[in-house]
Amino acid sequence: MTSAVTLIHSASLSSAAEYAYAATAPANARLVFLAGSCPLDADGSTVGVGDYAAQAASCIENMTIALRAAGATIRDVISTRVLVASTRQADLVTAWEVVRDAFGDHDVPSTLMGVTVLGYDDQLVEIEAVAAVVDR
Repeated sequence: MTSAVTLIHSASLSSAAEYAYAATAPANARLVFLAGSCPLDADGSTVGVGDYAAQAASCIENMTIALRAAGATIRDVISTRVLVASTRQADLVTAWEVVRDAFGDHDVPSTLMGVTVLGYDDQLVEIEAVAAVVDR
């Protein structure tokens, strides 16, 4: 199944960013708004305590499950927001590299933000996403 999402790269903007600068979906697309994906296991415990990469990977895994429940895949994601509880740019980059690698060449527009605190005990990473699906 092909994605309804069209990623837009501009030669007029820096190529240093590891994501598209914009994305579109056709008028007949159904938008899927995901809650922030958190690094929680099935019993609600925070996984990867103290480990930005492990928590980012857990967020991606949980996001993929939520997408599947909505009839979508990671290829249907149109944008993301990656929240990292840290003031250190290196910690943000560690989480971002996991997210970037999970999306591969589907380099959706993204925002990476350092925040003061997240909602669960020991939580370091959260990923918000919007997807667009054309139902057949």
